[in-house]
Order: sequence, then structure tokens, then C-alpha cells
Amino acid sequence: MGRFVNPGNRAFQVALNSEIYVDKTGLIKYTSKVLNTKQAFICNSRPRRFGKSMTADMLTAYYSRGCDSKKMFEGLEIGRDSGFKKHLNQYDVIHFDVQWCIDPAGGPENVVSYIKKSVISELRAEYPELIDDTVNSLADAMSRINTFAGKTFIVIVDEWDVLIRDMTANLNVQEEYINFLRGIFKGTEPTKYISLAYLTGILPIKKVKTQSALNNFDEFTMLDASVLSPYIGFTEEEVRELCRRYQRDFDSVKIWYDGYRLMGSHVYNPKAVVSVMLRGEFQSYWSDTGTYESIRPLINMDFDGLKTDILTMLSGDGVRVKVRTFQNDMVTFRNKDDVLTLLIHLGYLGYDQREQTAFIPNEEIRSEFAETVEEDRWNEWTAFQRESEVLLEATLNMDEKAVAKGLEKIHTEYASAIRYNDENSLSSVLSIGYLSAMKYYFKPVREMPTGRGFADFVFIPKPEYKEEYPALLTELKWNKSADSAIRQIHERKYPVSLEQYAGEILLVGINYDKKTKEHQCMIEKYSKCQEE
Repeated sequence: MGRFVNPGNRAFQVALNSEIYVDKTGLIKYTSKVLNTKQAFICNSRPRRFGKSMTADMLTAYYSRGCDSKKMFEGLEIGRDSGFKKHLNQYDVIHFDVQWCIDPAGGPENVVSYIKKSVISELRAEYPELIDDTVNSLADAMSRINTFAGKTFIVIVDEWDVLIRDMTANLNVQEEYINFLRGIFKGTEPTKYISLAYLTGILPIKKVKTQSALNNFDEFTMLDASVLSPYIGFTEEEVRELCRRYQRDFDSVKIWYDGYRLMGSHVYNPKAVVSVMLRGEFQSYWSDTGTYESIRPLINMDFDGLKTDILTMLSGDGVRVKVRTFQNDMVTFRNKDDVLTLLIHLGYLGYDQREQTAFIPNEEIRSEFAETVEEDRWNEWTAFQRESEVLLEATLNMDEKAVAKGLEKIHTEYASAIRYNDENSLSSVLSIGYLSAMKYYFKPVREMPTGRGFADFVFIPKPEYKEEYPALLTELKWNKSADSAIRQIHERKYPVSLEQYAGEILLVGINYDKKTKEHQCMIEKYSKCQEE
């Protein structure tokens, strides 16, 4: 058992020893299915703190013949599978964490040479008759062992992309590293000695022009996680179970930490969920990841109106994004779509694959963006904030004329910024208009199921502001009347869904008349007796 070759199962045992461990061994069923096939080359990229390293440790513990992991896995999901023992501890596993290697290597420029020398040395100790002192290529070493001993390898690379992310200015280091990976994984010979290759990191594989540098890999990303969606990050059912165990309010956990959509599933950041379970505090656990600082200057450059898009997302809307031009690095940005795509991979934005839109996924990330915007003192933010505060105050004071006037002002002054059009104009105006409400309210719930229909917008105040700020149930009309909006709220019993809400509720009806260009508003205080 070595450090890199058949390193054993201790790292995964540490995960199992933890107070909270969520079983992700179902992934092993998939990787075992694709062993020794064209699909055996996998790159599974996710943001920081999504459990990537734990997954790499799990695969190592299961496949490595440097340990006996039967007792470790037999009580987990994979232990109940009929093929559980077939591949258990049957392979030579090479596992290295590129991030960890930087320090003992003496710097990023020495990482490739360090990995090659270290792994070859351990393979030489394992197969002394096959790997003599003349062998200095890792690919050659694995090929020899396969040819003369009939052994195949499982290669697991954690933080595979760290040299792409952190060495943006040193193209020589990047090129050497990519060529090293190509030598190991690409071509006819690697298909003979590689049973499974599993790369994990934040970014997908670096592109060379329009092609992946390792185009024989199947990629599973934040843009398209496909069948691997449930295995990195926590699923909604897993979070529900943790909430039951730790007596946490699931709805609050969902508001704060949900929002990522992978293959139609809700996926949560494990770090945040574990933290709120153990600590009981709803707050951002994201800020210590540090990644955002590297892209902050890119946002402040304001590619093609990028800042306005971020403000639009802060208000609760999504923005269209073209994800295909992104080069999967931290330096090649040709437009705002590339920056938005990077933010998706980093976990700062969610992505709707069907609608091809980016959005801020939850309250945790929303608070991070809001803090950054305030710190950087965006002029756009100052303008929106000023108008928005006036509008919110008028709404809370039930000043219908002032609300209508405020909406009209926002519509007139910021129509181009919010991409005003017949279909979604009023929603866009409202989203931007109540941008300041994010300090006191959670992200507005769109098309919230209520009574016998769907309310257009529902603003629910954060717990600490519930005594001072009412919930806002808002219905929008186009070319009708504000009165008809209020009537619809009553007729379809929209407030029923908020009956468990103990605070005050305001019913807000808004209409826009396309012909006269006028906005109308009606506001009522909700009373239960109105619906009885």
C-alpha cells in the first residue's frame, strides 16, 4: 500500500466516522457498469464543497486491492447490490490529489514531474521485475504492467483542474499538464491498461479551440450532470431526512440552500446543509471558499452589461446564457456569456438546461452577491436601490398612487435594462422594482400554488423581520384592471396557502394598460373573514 498506488481506505473511513454521512455508494454501481468500456473515462465536475473528494476517496476504497473494504461497504447501498463483491478490492488504483501535490513538489511548475516520479517509484516497488530504472514515463509503466502481468488500472485524479484554475498566467505549466494527462489517457494503448479513469474538479476539461483536450472523456457538469446528478451534492429527499433527524425546518433549508437543477432534480450544497444541521444557524457558509475573488474583477469589467444581468438575477429573474463558447479555463473570456458560464460551474449561479437561463439559486448565494455589489458600490445598484426603496415604502404604506407612479418610473427609466416586452414586461418591472426588498424578504416565489391557482409573486419576510414587514401576495394584470387582480386573489382563494403564516399579509393588485402606458395599483390588508 502506497501514497498514490493502492493507497487504502483510510480517507473514506474518516468520512464514514463523521456525524453526518450521506450514502453515495450508488455511484459505484454506475462506474462498475462502465468498467472496461468506452464510457469508462469520466470527468465529473462540481463546485467547491460538493463532496467531490469524498467521492474520489470512496471509489479508491472500493476498488483498491491495497485494502479489505468488505465490512466498510456491506452496510451501504452498494453492499445490497448483487454485483457488490465482483469488483471489490480487485484493481490497482492510482489516486492523486493535484492540489495536495503542489506543496511537496515545490510549486506548480514541478507538479507533473513530482507525480510521475512518485507514482513510477511506487509501481516499481510493486512490480520490480517489470519497471526498471530506465522507465520514466507513467504511461509506459502502466502499459508494461498490462502487457506482461495482465493488470489494468483505475486512475482517480482529484482537483484535476487546479493547474488550469490557479496557473492562468503560466501557459507552459498548463500545456505540460494537459500533455501529461493525454499521455496517460488518450489513444489506443490506454484503452488496454485503463479500466476506469475518474477525474473530478470544479471545471470541465480544458478546450483546445472548440474541442476538449481529452475528448474521449464523458463529462458530467453543472450544465448537464445527466445520470450522475444524484451522486455529487445532496438530493432533496436526503435533505428532508436530515431535517427530520436534526429537527430543522425543511422549508427554511430549501430557501437558503436549494436551487441547483441537475437533470430535473433539486441538488443542495452538502457543506451548507451539514453546517446548518450541526449548528442550527441559517447563514452563508459559502464565503470561505475564496473562489469568487478571482472572478470579481471580471464582473466589474461589466462585459456587455453583465452587471445589469446580475442585478436582474438578484431581483429573482433568470437571464439567457450561451454556454458553448466557454473554454473551461479562468482566462479566456470573450463575452459575458463566458463569465456567466464560469459562475455556473463555480456554483454561484444555477442553470436551467431547458430554458438555457442562469439564475441565483438560493438565499445563501443571493446574500453573497448582494454583499459584493454593496462593497463594490456599483452605480447601477445605487440607482435601482434608491427607486426600489421608495416603491417598497409606498407599498407598505398602502399608497396605491405612489406604487403606480413608482412602477411607471422604473418601467420608463430601466425598460431597456430589464428587456421589456409584451410577455414578461410587468414581471420584469416588478422584479427590479422590489429589488430593495431582498434585505427584508426571501427571493420572491413565482407562480406559487395557492388555493385554486397560482399567485404571480409572493414575498415572504425573513423570520427576523416578520413582525415589522407583512407578506406581499401580488397578482399582475395586463390590459385589464388592478381591481380585477384583487378579485382574482379572493375568488381563487390565493391567501389560503399563507394561512399558517402568522404575520400580516397585504394583497397587491397591479395592472398595466398598454394603450395608455399607465400602471394601476390596489392594495388590501388580508383578513381571514374575507374568505369565509
